[in-house]
Amino acid sequence: MNQHLRRDAIPFIDIGAQRRRLGKSIDDAVGRVLAHCQFINGPEVTQLESALAAFCGARHVVTCASGTDALLMVLMAKGVGPGDAVLCPSFTFCATGEAVALTGATPVFVDVDEATFNIDANALKRGIAAARKLGLKARAVIAVDLFGQSADHDAIGAVAEAEGLFVLDDAAQAFGASYRGRRLGTLAFATATSFFPAKPLGCFGDGGAIFTDDAGLAETLRSIRVHGQGIDKYDNVRLGLTGRLDTMQAAILLEKLKIFEEEVAARNAIAQRYARGLGNVVTVPHLAAGCTSVWAQYTIRLPRGVDRDGFAAALQAQGIPTAIYYPKSMHQQTAYRHFPVADGGLPVSERLSADVISLPMHAYLDEPTQQRIIEAVRGALSS
Repeated sequence: MNQHLRRDAIPFIDIGAQRRRLGKSIDDAVGRVLAHCQFINGPEVTQLESALAAFCGARHVVTCASGTDALLMVLMAKGVGPGDAVLCPSFTFCATGEAVALTGATPVFVDVDEATFNIDANALKRGIAAARKLGLKARAVIAVDLFGQSADHDAIGAVAEAEGLFVLDDAAQAFGASYRGRRLGTLAFATATSFFPAKPLGCFGDGGAIFTDDAGLAETLRSIRVHGQGIDKYDNVRLGLTGRLDTMQAAILLEKLKIFEEEVAARNAIAQRYARGLGNVVTVPHLAAGCTSVWAQYTIRLPRGVDRDGFAAALQAQGIPTAIYYPKSMHQQTAYRHFPVADGGLPVSERLSADVISLPMHAYLDEPTQQRIIEAVRGALSS
């Protein structure tokens, strides 16, 4: 993420700036782990789980090795498997549908809201109907909080309750965001997040966590993350994974969590500056009423007819990187094309994949640098 930068190039995500800010606190945290040598399930792991629970209000937090494992472990704990359908938005990172397919269940892809990019409740209903036409048992919906903003959990929850589904919230990009005054981690039966380094709250490797108020689920998840072990670790009572979060990563996350709220506030200020500077030339992100965002990405939509590749090249020539999340929605990707989609197709997801592009976003993007980005975007569009 900070590699091969030209002298005048702007980083897309500046992990180095955060590292410099935290400095000795990270060194000391890592040093403590090196001193006690409890590299697996050391004290920092339980300390982190307690700190995360206090932050978001969940009763139980189970850390794990990645955001993908977090999704997979919940599905495994609920016994999701062959013959089952799990409803997923198509405009998302592949891990959402991948975790479903790994259980042997069938991901059924549904469309998203054009303004928020999050799952559309009416499309969800069509997806459930499509699953049943295929003889599949609809078991769950994975509600992704894309790019940092919460999905419409009330609407999704109402559909899920009416249809007898449980909700698994994929908050890999949105831990720290809130929906109608409640932080993510408390809005669904289970919530999964990722601590991949590029995430707003990221470690220095892979990591993830699951949040739930269900004590039984939490107990099952703790078994699954260690090979499915029971009371005796050599009596495995279910199939499981090697899904633990390393103590070193937990120690790093504990230090990062201390400044997380300040960083989220900085991201919001940066998003507001982007909106003021670009709102009349591109479609800037829309925050739904009652929602906050942690701005994992700042994703704009280019005007119709603009050559996205040419636009990106024009910015790159000025040392400004961009990224496309996602050039293909899941139902368009080779590994997932054969899975079913909701009746009526997924036109919104396909349009978004054709015209979105993301600009640099991180808590340490200063105003002069951001103004350079804004001027470059406006210049590329006017030319």
